[in-house]
Amino acid sequence: MKKGKLIVISGPSGVGKSTAIHGLMERCPGMYFSVSATTREPRPDEQEGVSYWFKTRQEFQSMITEDAFYEYAEYSGNYYGTPKAPVEERLRQGIDVILDIEPQGAMNVKRLCPEAILVFLTAKDFSIIEARLRGRGDTDEAAITKRLKQARWEYTQAPRYDYIVVNDTPARTVEDIYCILTASKLRAADNLDLLKMEESL
Repeated sequence: MKKGKLIVISGPSGVGKSTAIHGLMERCPGMYFSVSATTREPRPDEQEGVSYWFKTRQEFQSMITEDAFYEYAEYSGNYYGTPKAPVEERLRQGIDVILDIEPQGAMNVKRLCPEAILVFLTAKDFSIIEARLRGRGDTDEAAITKRLKQARWEYTQAPRYDYIVVNDTPARTVEDIYCILTASKLRAADNLDLLKMEESL
């Protein structure tokens, strides 16, 4: 059985990653979305293993010691990370896996899993990112400024990715990412077993 493909989606806040990922998973029903682990408390509508894997700080630190994460970081006093075990289990089963992580984490995944496909999602113009962030109406100016600064830094990391996809329309974006995934499965190195020759030749 061939291993599944690991595809990483990154992009600045407001670019439409969640919509693209949801659309891709509808296009590929068997795909697995990697659920992150966190030490923050679950919200009322969140489910274990669906929203996050909820861990105590001690449990999370033990996982760090055991090298159980592809990547992890601490934000606002809580840890967040991508556990290796559920991802690697699906890949072994031939299931494609999708990760939604920021560039620093994406590069760490690429280091540990060189065959991972890294896709950077961008907008046609950076002003669209700013407009979307301001249009949400639930963030103060200081937070918007911070997110825009982060977005500009993330744009500088795009050349390190395998592919850059412009999120023009959701349908086109999903199709572009689907084509990338399909093409990756047709790489010669992964399909040499298909070249069967007669012994007499």
